[in-house]
Amino acid sequence: MNPTVLVTGLGVVAPTGLGIEDYWAATLAGRSAIRRITHFDPTPYPSRLAGEIGSFAAEDHLPSRLLPQTDRMTRLALVGADWAFADAGVVPSDLPAYDVGVITASHSGGFEFGQNELRALWSKGGQYVSAYQSFAWFYAVNSGQISIRNGLRGPSSVVVSDQAGGLDALAQARRQLRKGTGMVIAGAVDASICPWGWVAQMTSDRLSTSDDPARAYLPFDDRAAGHVPGEGGALLVLEEAGHARRRGAPRVYGEIAGHAATIDPRPGSDRAPTLQRAVELALADAGTTPDDIGVVFADAAAVPDLDRAEAEAITKVFGPRGVPVTAPKTTTGRLYSGAAPLDLAAAFLSIRDQVIPPTTGSTPSPAYEIDLVTGAPRPAELRSALVIARGQGGFNSAMVVRAADPAHL
Repeated sequence: MNPTVLVTGLGVVAPTGLGIEDYWAATLAGRSAIRRITHFDPTPYPSRLAGEIGSFAAEDHLPSRLLPQTDRMTRLALVGADWAFADAGVVPSDLPAYDVGVITASHSGGFEFGQNELRALWSKGGQYVSAYQSFAWFYAVNSGQISIRNGLRGPSSVVVSDQAGGLDALAQARRQLRKGTGMVIAGAVDASICPWGWVAQMTSDRLSTSDDPARAYLPFDDRAAGHVPGEGGALLVLEEAGHARRRGAPRVYGEIAGHAATIDPRPGSDRAPTLQRAVELALADAGTTPDDIGVVFADAAAVPDLDRAEAEAITKVFGPRGVPVTAPKTTTGRLYSGAAPLDLAAAFLSIRDQVIPPTTGSTPSPAYEIDLVTGAPRPAELRSALVIARGQGGFNSAMVVRAADPAHL
C-alpha cells in the first residue's frame, strides 16, 4: 500500500495577498487585483491588464547578496518557501539534508532578469552582462535557489508543462515521498510581467484586450474573450504521514489523494481531447468516485472553445450541474505554472473552512451545464476537491485532494 502524502505547510504569494490569510480573505470577498500594468508602460500593447503583486519588497525578506543574482519570480519563490516552511513548523537546517527535496514548475523562467541583461548587451556590450545571467533566467533556478538557501539535498527537479506544470510538480513530489523521501517542498511561482515576457505571452492569442478590469477575464461567460496574466503562485510542504506524525507537525491541511496527466492529440486529428480522461484517472488514483468530490477548481481559460471543452469534460464526469465549480483565479489572473498550486492552496482552505470561494465577475453562460459559484462564497460540506489545470500544447493535469484521515494525524 502506498504511503499517505499530507500537506503540512502553505506559502502563498499572490496579487490579492501575501501570505495565507490575506490571500484567503481577499478570495472569499471577491476582491480583484487585476488592473493596468505598472511594471512597464503597456500603452503600445493590445493587452494592458495584469494581476500584479504590488506590495512586495524583496529587500525586506531576503539578504542583499541574493538580490543581484535573482529574478523577481525567484525572489517571490524564496519568500514563499520560507513562509511554507514556517507554516509547517519546520526549520530546514534541523532536518537531515538528504531528507528534504525541492520540486518546482516553471512556465517561462526569469524573463525580467534576462531582458535587463540583454538590454545591457545591446546598449553597452558583453562586459556589462551579469555573470548571474547564466542561471537566473533558467527554468530550474527556483528549485536550485530554494535548495541552496535551505541546505536541502534531497530529490530536486523542475517540471515544464505550462499551466499544468504546478500540479505535475506536486505529483512528482508525491512520487518521491512514496519512494522514501521524508519531506518535499513543491509548487510553482511565475512572474513574467515585463515587455519581453509580455510579447511572448501575446503569441498565444489568448490574452484579453479589454481595458476594463471587471470585464477582462470572464471564464464560462458568453462575453469571454481571453485571460488576464498574473504573477505569483504557492509552495506547499508535503510529507509522508508517518514523518509528519513523528515530528509533531503543528497542522495538516489534507492529503494529496490522486493525480493524473494526459496529452491532447494534435490539432486537426479526429481524436477527442483527453481532459475528461485525466479527471477520471485522477479519481481512480484517489480511490474515489465523482459523488465524493465537493468542488471543482476549474482551469478557466476564458477562451470559448477551451471553456466549452472543460465544461463538457466536467459534465460528462459529474453530470449536468452535478458539482459546484469555481475559478477564484479571476481575481488574480492566470499565474501560469503558479496558478494550480494556488488553486490547490485554496482547495485546502475551502475544506478547512467548509466554504467555496466565488468566481468573481463571470455570469455563467447557459451553454455550459456547470454549477458555477458566483457572487458570494457558498457554504458547503467538503471532504474532497478536484483541481484542474491545462497547459498550451495539450497538457492536462488533474489532482484530487481531501481532508486528512484522523488516523494519520
